[in-house]
Amino acid sequence: MVKTISKPYMAQDTASVKISLTVKKDTHSMKLLTKTMVYFLLIMLPVFTAGAFYLYATFNKEIKHETDEELVNDKLQWMRYLDTATINNPVFAINTPEFNLQPTDKPVQTKHKLKGVSIYQEPEDTYAPFRQLTQVIAVNNKNYQLTLRKSLIEKDDLIKNIIHVMLAAFGGLFLFVLLSNWLISKSIWKPFYASLDKIQRLQLNKLENTVFDHTATHEFNQLNAALNNMTTRIHQDYTNIKELTEDAAHEMQTPLAIAQSKLELLLQDDSLSETQLKGILTSYDELQRLSRLNHNLLLLAKIENQQYPVTDQPDLCTVVEKYLSLFEELIREKELQIHTDMIATAPWPLHPALTDILVSNLLGNAIKYNYPHGNVRIHISAQTFSISNTSELPQIPPDILFQRFKKQHNVYTNSNGLGLAIVKKIADSYQLSIQYSYENGWHTFSAGI
Repeated sequence: MVKTISKPYMAQDTASVKISLTVKKDTHSMKLLTKTMVYFLLIMLPVFTAGAFYLYATFNKEIKHETDEELVNDKLQWMRYLDTATINNPVFAINTPEFNLQPTDKPVQTKHKLKGVSIYQEPEDTYAPFRQLTQVIAVNNKNYQLTLRKSLIEKDDLIKNIIHVMLAAFGGLFLFVLLSNWLISKSIWKPFYASLDKIQRLQLNKLENTVFDHTATHEFNQLNAALNNMTTRIHQDYTNIKELTEDAAHEMQTPLAIAQSKLELLLQDDSLSETQLKGILTSYDELQRLSRLNHNLLLLAKIENQQYPVTDQPDLCTVVEKYLSLFEELIREKELQIHTDMIATAPWPLHPALTDILVSNLLGNAIKYNYPHGNVRIHISAQTFSISNTSELPQIPPDILFQRFKKQHNVYTNSNGLGLAIVKKIADSYQLSIQYSYENGWHTFSAGI
């Protein structure tokens, strides 16, 4: 579709650009309760692990000690028996894993030796752990090496069973402590999250009805008292500033309108010289510029004060068609080609007045900063809205894109540099983000819900 439309337009002194509106989300933070549980796990897991190893080492040491005492007792019993044994006693021929008495040339030892050994078990075809006592003794004037052993298999099984029971008890205790800590923390922090929810839903025009309740926790009471004082002061400041801006804007509009009307009358005076007429015309243009500046600053203040609640969802396609008609004269004068790709309806969650301002600013820039015989492309879907235009102007530097009173050029001296700042403020007020792109001489604003 090709159209030529136009009308004098007040917008930002920058070439049209690309803007993208998306919902802002915080994806890099962790809830306080979750963070507490993570730290608790990081502390408790090493503690429980160290406790398990300590218990295992203690049980193992105690069982070895008890086994060694049994071996020493058995040694004493055997030595008493061997003192009465004759040379032909069958005991000298016994050779088992638990008992062995072998002749030796080593000297008699006054103290026994204890150590752990592994002995091959033929039925199971494995090596089994034993505790071994050895000592060289004298029997019937001959030296023998006495070897006594006790199996640790059953004791190892006992240790394993005890460890399994302890691990199960530790695991149950750990889960119980974890669950209890989570439930207690959730209950304790409930007033905090209630206050946080109220803060997140605060609206400037409803601050007087916001009250942070008394709790059973001293620190939260201090926090809520501070929040109550803060909201009261903010509401008072908001009311004062709102009244001040409205009164100031109203009071400024009246003298500005009177001055403009007086200057219009002077411009019709035929007795004035050409120099006087030029001076009056310059003053008249500056008064118009001041009037627009006053209107735009008042608009920014109202947007910041959230005085435009979403009561209805206007059709974006209808708004765009309306402003294409309003700008028809300027488009025809520049002989611009308008290409549109729009669905039947596109209701957007914006205040109707702000929807008009958003579309008029972006479309006005696309027309104003275009060159003769240029192109404008408009795309609207259920979720996206974009306006692209050709222009001889270079890419807009990011550092001045949405700043107030920042102008990339001075082509239009009557502009106040607030058009894109207003667009940015509208997006921020409705929790939307803005992006900009420039490619091959095309400047594009695109918006997405």
